[in-house]
Amino acid sequence: MKIGILGATGAIGHHTANAVLENGHELVVIHRASSNLESIKDLSFNSRIFSSRIGDLNDRASLLQALKDLDAVVNCAAYYPTKPRSLQAEVKTAVSQMENFYQACSQADIQKIVYLGAAIALPKHPQNLPATEELEYVRTPQNKNPYLQVKWEMDRLAKQKAKNGLPVVIAIPSMCFGEFDYAPSTGRLIVEIANGTIPGYIRGDRNVIYTGDAGKGLMLACEGGKPGERYLFTGTNISMDELVKRIAELAGVSPPKIPIPLPIAKTISKFQETKYQLFGGKLPKISSSAIAVMASGQFLDGSKAQKELGFQSKVDLNEAITRAINWFRIRKYIN
Repeated sequence: MKIGILGATGAIGHHTANAVLENGHELVVIHRASSNLESIKDLSFNSRIFSSRIGDLNDRASLLQALKDLDAVVNCAAYYPTKPRSLQAEVKTAVSQMENFYQACSQADIQKIVYLGAAIALPKHPQNLPATEELEYVRTPQNKNPYLQVKWEMDRLAKQKAKNGLPVVIAIPSMCFGEFDYAPSTGRLIVEIANGTIPGYIRGDRNVIYTGDAGKGLMLACEGGKPGERYLFTGTNISMDELVKRIAELAGVSPPKIPIPLPIAKTISKFQETKYQLFGGKLPKISSSAIAVMASGQFLDGSKAQKELGFQSKVDLNEAITRAINWFRIRKYIN
C-alpha cells in the first residue's frame, strides 16, 4: 500500500512511519511547510519508498493535493490543546481541522483512514475494571476540561464519519514512552522526574506502552482494522505511585515523595493558566490537560487488538522507560 502519515515528526507518528516501512509499504510523510524534517531524516534511507508532501489541516486544498493517489492515511496530527484557551475555541479548532481532513479523504477516495485517538475519550469502567473499546459516554462529559472535550468530540466525529460511509478506524494507544518525543509530550513525566523538577503527580491508574509498539499497532489498524471500530493498543497496567517510583529508579534519582491531591492540583493549574492568559510568560508547570489525563487514567484491556489484529506489545515497561531516558539524555533534555 501507499500510506500517508500526518504527524510523522511527533513520537507516535515517527514510530508509525517506521512500521510502515518495516511492513514493506510505500511511505508518504505529509507535513506543514514549517515542519523541521531533520527530525525524521532516519526515514529517508530509501528514497524509492519514502517521500514527503506539504499538507496542512487548516487548508483543505493542500490536504487534498497531499492525499492524491494514496491508498491509506494515518492521522497522528489531530489537534490537542497546548496553551490555555477557552473551551469553545479549542473544540472549534479541533473539529474544523478534522472536518477538513475527512472531506479531503473523501474527495481523494482514500480506502483506509486511521485516526489516532486517546484513551481519555473512554469513560471510566463502572465496575472499576480495565476499560475496553466498547465504553461510551451516554452524553457530553461533565468535566469541561478542554483536552478531554476535544478528544471526546474528535472520537465522536470519527465514529460519525465511519457510520456515514468513510473507512475510518480509531486506533488508541495507551500512555507512550519512547524515542522521538521532541516536545516532549508524555515523556515530560520522565524528563521532570529525572531532572528533579516535577512539582508533583496525581494518584491514579495508568497503562503504559512503548511508543514503537504503539506505532506497530497503528500499522496493524491500517492493514486490518475494521471501519467504525476502536482498537486499544496496550502495554502494562500500573499505578501512578509505582510508575513514578519506577521512572526514578531507572533514572537514578529520588522519586517525588508526596502526590498532589486532585483539588489542590486543579486550583494551582487554574491560577497558573489565568496568569498565563493575562500576562503571558512561561506555560503553566501544572497544566489542566496533564491533570485531566492523570485524573482520568484507568487500567486498560487491549485484548480486542490482540485477537482481531494479532497485536502484541513486545517491549516491557522497564525497557521502554530506559530507552526514553537514554534518548532524552543524548539530546540534553535530562541534565
